[in-house]
Amino acid sequence: MILIEAPEESLRYTFGQHPPLAVLHPGDVVRTSTEDCFGGAVRSVEDLPSRVCDWFNPVTGPFFVEGAEPGDTLALHFAEINPARDWGMSATFPHFGALTTTHATAMLHPPLEERVWRYDIDTTAGIVRYHARRSAVTVDLPLDPMLGTVGVAPAAGEVRATIVPDAHGGNLDVPELRPGTTVYLGVNVPGALFAFGDGHARQGQGEVCGVAVETAMNVTVAIGLIKDTPTPWPRFETDKRLLSIGSARPLEDAYRISQHDLITWVSNLSGLELLDAYQLVSQAGQSAPGNVCDPNYTMHAAIIKNLLPGLTPYGGIRQRLRALAAEPR
Repeated sequence: MILIEAPEESLRYTFGQHPPLAVLHPGDVVRTSTEDCFGGAVRSVEDLPSRVCDWFNPVTGPFFVEGAEPGDTLALHFAEINPARDWGMSATFPHFGALTTTHATAMLHPPLEERVWRYDIDTTAGIVRYHARRSAVTVDLPLDPMLGTVGVAPAAGEVRATIVPDAHGGNLDVPELRPGTTVYLGVNVPGALFAFGDGHARQGQGEVCGVAVETAMNVTVAIGLIKDTPTPWPRFETDKRLLSIGSARPLEDAYRISQHDLITWVSNLSGLELLDAYQLVSQAGQSAPGNVCDPNYTMHAAIIKNLLPGLTPYGGIRQRLRALAAEPR
């Protein structure tokens, strides 16, 4: 186990351009921490993000992986994602979210109020407690920790803000990035330069207001590398499902990207002819939004693995990384 401290000054707000926080090797298991989208600056309902935050959506990293080259695939198995605080924050913003006027959706009505909510996080009970701001109503929701953002450096020297999801990853906001999920990302630059952050105690599908229950996380991740195997868009593998992620605007293009990637992935894994795979995914596939608020929207397409028994995505690297992360340290 490699322990890496991530002090506040090491947090980054872009993918690309930064020197690595650490050099890692395939087979390493890393334990580190990461922040919420506010960088820990929003701590009470009086802390309006527009006043206390200079930037949004920091990530921990980047990490250089020895041997990773363009055309390879990086495998990240997130063994643990645990809240580092007993509280989380959420908010509405005047020009951010799915149901407000934005720079790209011009409306004549006034922008939404900037308002902050504070949630209690009880890891023992496994709950996240919502408190209404204009009444005494509380609701206990299941704790479901995840990371909103994971990605690698984009190709061709491009630098992308961490809040933008695209083919390199970024602010995907897909709740399936839970403990136990393996993420596959195509490598664009030597070393891959991956980073992650944006801890969520839970999030609804679509992240409709633009902000989840944001909190810092302690993260354990096992690193794998698949040589000479490209991955065009981020992919997830869980115990039960394969997921392909697409990010774009309009939302239907994000949907198309995710469906196209899943169908071609299933075709390649199973040997099914392309239209046969299209037909199978059309009848057995699942889909849901990650976010409908970021500069690009995100959709995922999924299929249950036991419908196609015997498939071993990426040579079974998920099983090897999971076993590696479970070894006593």
